[in-house]
Amino acid sequence: MVLLSALVVAVAIAWAGWHVAAEVRAAHDRSSTSERVATLLTLFTPALTVTEQDPRAFLVWQPIAKAARQLFPAEFAALDRATGATFPFPIQRIEAAHAQWTADWLAWEQAHDIEYKLKAAVAAHGAEGEGASGIGRAQMDAVEREKLDRYQRRYAEYVRTAKALQALLGS
Repeated sequence: MVLLSALVVAVAIAWAGWHVAAEVRAAHDRSSTSERVATLLTLFTPALTVTEQDPRAFLVWQPIAKAARQLFPAEFAALDRATGATFPFPIQRIEAAHAQWTADWLAWEQAHDIEYKLKAAVAAHGAEGEGASGIGRAQMDAVEREKLDRYQRRYAEYVRTAKALQALLGS
């Protein structure tokens, strides 16, 4: 009888110990998850600011966010629920960045055109004053080359970034 009582007490202690250990593990896991969520919030806060200022920043931050989502799916699911969208970059933010990039390009293109029309007019006026000499003509050619070179470099950057932002929208 004593042996049976001792066995019952031992089983009860083991059962209680197992439940206490399970609760401690669960509490630790909840705590760790909360800490990871807080860390992810802290990590991506600067990304939210910088992507708002420069659409090209998405090209750096979005792959990092994608990798982090794969590493911490539960934490990102919690962040998605809390923010009501895909954290940290809902598709609408990337679409808005793409639209902003295009609008900025169009504004730059117009300003570039105005700037070089003025430079060309100044060079043409100088060429007329010099009787259309070789120096005046060379100045006009230099303005035209500079205009084209600057436009081509900026356009290449615009296209590269626009395509990369579009690719982010597709992934």
